[in-house]
Amino acid sequence: MEPTTVAALVAAGWGDHRPGLWCEDRVLSHHEVAAGAAARAALLAGLLPPGAVPHVGVLLDNTEEFPLWLAAAALARAAVAGINPTRRGPGLARDIRHTECPLLVTERAHLPLLAGLDLPGVRILVTDDEEYAALLAAHAGAVPDPSRARPADRLLLYFTSGSTGAPKAALCSQGRLAAAGHALVRQFGVRADDVHYVCMPMFHGNAVIADWAPALAAGAGVALRRRFSASAFLSDVRRYRATYFTYVGRAVQYLLATEPRPDDRDHRLRLGFGTEAGAVHAAAFERRFGVRLVEGYGSSEGGAAIQWAPGTPAGAVGPAGPGLVVLDPVTGRECPRAVFDGAGRLCNGDEAIGELVNRGPNAFEGYWRNPVAEAERRRGGAYWTGDLFYRDADGHLYFAGRTDDRIRVDGEMLAAAVIENIVARYPGADAVAVYGVPDPVTGDQVMATVAGTFDPADFAAFLRAQPDLGTKMAPRFVRVVERMPVTATNKIERARLRREGFCCGDPVWWRPPGEPDYRRLTAEDVDGEAAQ
Repeated sequence: MEPTTVAALVAAGWGDHRPGLWCEDRVLSHHEVAAGAAARAALLAGLLPPGAVPHVGVLLDNTEEFPLWLAAAALARAAVAGINPTRRGPGLARDIRHTECPLLVTERAHLPLLAGLDLPGVRILVTDDEEYAALLAAHAGAVPDPSRARPADRLLLYFTSGSTGAPKAALCSQGRLAAAGHALVRQFGVRADDVHYVCMPMFHGNAVIADWAPALAAGAGVALRRRFSASAFLSDVRRYRATYFTYVGRAVQYLLATEPRPDDRDHRLRLGFGTEAGAVHAAAFERRFGVRLVEGYGSSEGGAAIQWAPGTPAGAVGPAGPGLVVLDPVTGRECPRAVFDGAGRLCNGDEAIGELVNRGPNAFEGYWRNPVAEAERRRGGAYWTGDLFYRDADGHLYFAGRTDDRIRVDGEMLAAAVIENIVARYPGADAVAVYGVPDPVTGDQVMATVAGTFDPADFAAFLRAQPDLGTKMAPRFVRVVERMPVTATNKIERARLRREGFCCGDPVWWRPPGEPDYRRLTAEDVDGEAAQ
């Protein structure tokens, strides 16, 4: 019978002396991982204040400490809140306070992010200092005991952004994570001698749910890359003899952009699983590296999922499983099936496009302390994804966008309202609108329209001075208008701005890739770099 808790999966490594965790030059056996988790679980139990919520914030790159603390939390019946290191200032502090973490585990490299933040009652553990080593040494003899853990125990709080601004902390229990791991083991035939390469950040659900969990469930090894590196990808894959990896956003495009080599197929990698590679780049990846990529759709919160299946048409995500329907979000009625012309263009988008809804059983477990956001997802006994789809006559689903003002940059979902509120502080701005424009490869690029006075050098300096502007939030394009376009009810015409993008009659300034400052967008830019 399959173990139903992550704690039981962690404890199963006790006595297994095969290599189980690689991180840079360090290798831990499965036994050492279980022992390290037990020591951290004992430390956690001793450090949690009486009556405190059993949460621990983890602000780390992909070091060995991240999976060890996930495993420790499972043994201790606690939960890990993955803290996003691209957040800044008050936004970062808000995430830590919102998840009620009395302990925050971090490393020296991230301490500058915490300088000056208001974090009352939060004890900070620094994994690469002597005090931390001494604290762990006191529990060196701990043995993993999974007997107290229950499938319903909360294990993960991972942030997902929405149009309301502040990120929401989605919940994931031990039972859900263990079940996801077992399901992926069955789907992809994961074996105990496999090695999962974790190069996506572990503060995101993707790396934990789709990469770490199936490895844990199968007793496979895990190799960590501190931060994703396209240039180091193949050398890591060969070094660790990796067989499986996950990806999000533009990762696949970054890998394809590396210089081809005669030995690109000299490795053990057999499968990549993720989102947003696209059919063209997935095929190119398989041709070059000999590795099949499996694309899928899944709401971050676990409320709906679509799996690709043989026979899925080009451009479709996959067939609609039981309970999945496309509904008009206003009327609640099912949308008509999509009609295509001879060239494959959608002819009835206005009526065929609606919100993807799961009327069947789903794994959504709610948000931490956010009943309003939960109510938006749970309506009429169904789970509403917040994503737009259309469905063809054969039941295949096609992704059509998002129902709110979210922007997906490099696989990370950003809330337009948060960026807009920051840009609105710019002294020359009378009005601001922030929205996503399509990235020519995958996802979105951030664009802002500013009404008022605009100086590109001052604006760039202003953005650099904003403490809560995350590393992926700065607008790539800035359109400057004399007057913000509005509807008859004085609402900004965001749909028009988004539709026109940077190909408009107003002056547009842009920040070329890798450059810190803005310059005027020219026709040559539109035809060249800006379109790349």
